[in-house]
Amino acid sequence: MTAPVPPAGAAPANAHVIAGDTEARAVAAALADEFRAGAARRDAGRVLPREELARLSASGLLGITVPRAHGGADVPAGTLAEVFRLLATGDASLAQIPQNHFVYVNVLRRQGSAGQRKFFFAEVLAGRSFGNAQSEAGTKHVQDIRTRLAPRGDGSYLLSGEKHYSTGALFADWIPVLARAEEDALHVAYVARDAPGVTVVDDWNGMGQRTTASGTVRLADVSVAADRVVPHHLTFQGPQLHGAVAQLLHAAIDVGIASGALAEAAEFVRTKSRPWFESGCETAVEDPLLIQRFGELALQVRASEALLIAAASAVDAASADLTDETAAEASIAVAAVKVHAASTAVDTSSALFEVSGTRSALDSLNLHRHWRDARTHTLHDPARWKIQHIGRYVLNGTRPPRHGLI
Repeated sequence: MTAPVPPAGAAPANAHVIAGDTEARAVAAALADEFRAGAARRDAGRVLPREELARLSASGLLGITVPRAHGGADVPAGTLAEVFRLLATGDASLAQIPQNHFVYVNVLRRQGSAGQRKFFFAEVLAGRSFGNAQSEAGTKHVQDIRTRLAPRGDGSYLLSGEKHYSTGALFADWIPVLARAEEDALHVAYVARDAPGVTVVDDWNGMGQRTTASGTVRLADVSVAADRVVPHHLTFQGPQLHGAVAQLLHAAIDVGIASGALAEAAEFVRTKSRPWFESGCETAVEDPLLIQRFGELALQVRASEALLIAAASAVDAASADLTDETAAEASIAVAAVKVHAASTAVDTSSALFEVSGTRSALDSLNLHRHWRDARTHTLHDPARWKIQHIGRYVLNGTRPPRHGLI
């Protein structure tokens, strides 16, 4: 049985402000090591990572894409992707929680007014976070958004609807809500987590990504001021990188899961596995068949890592010179790493058991969390459609569509 979760009532944040790329990567690496230590325990007990998220917020990582004009580091996509990859090597659930935060910072960069950017970027630099209320269940398809922003006479809105898979909403200070307003135009309403009429329910029970609290958000006639609403539909009226950035972070999480699983498999074989008696070896690490398999897995992980770097470089290049063609190149590069990394994450986290042996299957070790996280997270957007868009682009020069999911 689940129950509505009361407002967090958190005190105002006071985050460190990260200066640039090198610091961002170093902070992410340190946090990944810190979060890794408790990842298996949190996953096994579905213990929500509230303390860890407070550490993430205080670290300043949530503010690294804020433009320099507003006091942020404005790191490139390559650094942002590496931050997510590093965090996912430690705890894939924790890495998933801030993904939407950066997506909705990006929405403000693209379509926010000067006043909205000034206010919300200050919030982000102070350590406050964005969740999300985007997906809906029971609709015709993922873009069939039925949550409504009804205009009122004073220029404000009433927001009503129900959202599912709302990763980050439970822990957030602000919940960006995807909704339709006049003429069904798509908008994002930035709603305070504790606003009257907002209920966040911790009812997520996925087999993987167990501690993301990707539950339900209910919106019952929530009053939203006009200056908290952003016209997101305008994003897709020209070349855009909204989808490419969002998907790049998903791919980085998958690459991180694969990297983490391979590292844990290697550590297990070095310290716990016994050699197969037919090998004639004194230790498992001397077994030539195991060495061969680790080499194959490492090649697959390295290929995903290289594709991630290439995709981030394409996003950065398009950011510097945004045209239909550069946006298409970025989206295709991101689609390529997303497809490859999804396969790598699932294959590597499964092979962990193949190379480690029977003992690795003990439930008490919770090594299966890597596979459960990979299998659950890689369900974000079907790879088969990304392959279609890649094929059409290569064969016929057809640019991918501007729907924000590629």
